[in-house]
Amino acid sequence: MTITLHVWNTPNGRKISVALEEMGLPYVVKPVNISKGEQHDPDFLRISPNNRIPAIVDTDAPDGRPISVFESGAILLYLGEKTGKFLPASLRERVAVTEWLMWQMGGFGPMLGQVHHFRTVESETDRAYGLRRYSDETRRLYGVLDRRLKEGEFVAGNLSVADFAVLGWAWRHERHQISLNDFPNVKRWYETLFARPGVQRGFAVKLDEAE
Repeated sequence: MTITLHVWNTPNGRKISVALEEMGLPYVVKPVNISKGEQHDPDFLRISPNNRIPAIVDTDAPDGRPISVFESGAILLYLGEKTGKFLPASLRERVAVTEWLMWQMGGFGPMLGQVHHFRTVESETDRAYGLRRYSDETRRLYGVLDRRLKEGEFVAGNLSVADFAVLGWAWRHERHQISLNDFPNVKRWYETLFARPGVQRGFAVKLDEAE
């Protein structure tokens, strides 16, 4: 059976395509063109009531009944549970994965996304204020990540869904106006992940209609 990935070519979408490839799960991509407002379609809202991508529908859920999952962090946890991959069985080991996944969902994503937004604001005054505020926070978050990665190869011990979550946003570091040369541990981690065939496939797969 195949998972349907409702998605667009965004950092949150890439988290899931990378995870699916790394876990070896069969899936098909169903693009949701957010530039045309397709995320508001009633059929999509039935599986993603917050009208955000990504979302998945798994017709081969563990109890044999179809299930839909929205929110990228929830999807990563579900896929980790489903496959037993990249999500530790031990509660003690899982705590770090959950911590860094929540760190990404609450900060290393929303704050970085504000940089994307304010770079396009027409008012020079508004743009300068927003970019200063959120660029400073973005640099701080990259620093947090760099210090964490000084302690080990991956963000939560072994390679996990937390790495896939963070990578989806670190992929846009140039758009964040961040040089990875300023964060050597992040750069080493980033290059290590992109050397993996599964990650390469996850970023190569077409997630939209205009890529």
